[in-house]
Amino acid sequence: MTRTCRWPRILLAAFLLLALLPVATAQAQGKTYNLAMIADFSGPYADVMKPMVAARNAVVDWWNAEVGAKLGIKLGYKAYDTRYDAAQVASLWPGIKSELNPVMVLGLGGPDVAALQQRLPDDKIPMLMSTGGYGFAWRPGSWVFNPRPTYTHELAGAVEWYHGKIGKKGKLKIAAVSSEASPAYVDIHRGLQAYAAASDKAEIVEVIIAEVQPTDLTPQIRRAVNAGAEVFLVPTNTAAVVATKRALQAIGKKIPVVTSSHNGLLFSGKAAGGLAQMEGDFEVYAMALATESGPAFEFYKKLKDKYGFKADWNVLAVQGIEQGLFGVRALENAIKKMGGDKVTGQAVRDAVIGMPITSESTFGYLPDLTFSEEAPMPTSGTVNIGTVEGGKFKAAALGVPYPQIKKW
Repeated sequence: MTRTCRWPRILLAAFLLLALLPVATAQAQGKTYNLAMIADFSGPYADVMKPMVAARNAVVDWWNAEVGAKLGIKLGYKAYDTRYDAAQVASLWPGIKSELNPVMVLGLGGPDVAALQQRLPDDKIPMLMSTGGYGFAWRPGSWVFNPRPTYTHELAGAVEWYHGKIGKKGKLKIAAVSSEASPAYVDIHRGLQAYAAASDKAEIVEVIIAEVQPTDLTPQIRRAVNAGAEVFLVPTNTAAVVATKRALQAIGKKIPVVTSSHNGLLFSGKAAGGLAQMEGDFEVYAMALATESGPAFEFYKKLKDKYGFKADWNVLAVQGIEQGLFGVRALENAIKKMGGDKVTGQAVRDAVIGMPITSESTFGYLPDLTFSEEAPMPTSGTVNIGTVEGGKFKAAALGVPYPQIKKW
């Protein structure tokens, strides 16, 4: 009699368990949000794009597995080739929105900002960058955010550090190699001109306007050297760095060249015939250096060992990883603020503005980040400077303050 009475109870328990399974499954599946990525696989940055895109992908894969899974949230992503061209960005953008309905975009550079900064407020989709910022985007109410100050700030930090390093008396004479092929390039050299005009440490002897991928700059570089140039700033691309180095070699001058991250020493050296070609030159940016120690390197190893990241440890890996971390930490803050099922592009932007992202949460790839409605990028802080010494990449200086610069 007792055994017979157990069966209804067991059946009831089984029925209740089955009734709960659809709820548990729905919670496990969770919510999916999409992330659009801008890339350049066929334009001036095609030679450096693969490791950067792979880094962004690996960060999202890590986040989905180790963070998103605990929150019941997955982040989908897709990269779009815009050839580093503003017209192409503008042309593809409606299709990107329609296909992904993204809650944010990971941008690439100046063409994205130029093409979309007026559209994003209406679309309610923020764009998060990996690069230095631009003067033309330094405006209130922006939907484009850079985790680094403007390129002008970064380069000015290197100029003032080098001024002190060599014990310069008076103004350091600098030349810049730029181009009019991109609004970003124009903005950088205009910013440098504005900085130098107000500085007691720097004087620009010439801004050399070149093609976007120049081959021979010997006449222009000779002219700048004859004008007294003591350092060359080349913030455009690897082709411009190589052309500058070749011209200096042709006229028999050893004058330091300063690059940014996207055209840094390793990749410019590779294009020039080897890292030793960049001996004594510098790269500068407000993010981690690719040195083999510390939390940044340990996180890179995790991505490589567990999440299929195959790129070498270099500045482009750093730049891709820091952008990915910027994006997923912003999403986390939006989730904390709104709840996992209510995240929108507006919520992500509100989180970027209203909630700091700590350096610790980005494993040291970026400094502590806070944004305001007035400045969509940091305007005070420090940069790190790398160099090549004895044919090897190393840190030249860490935590170098960059100067305050007025908007140009």
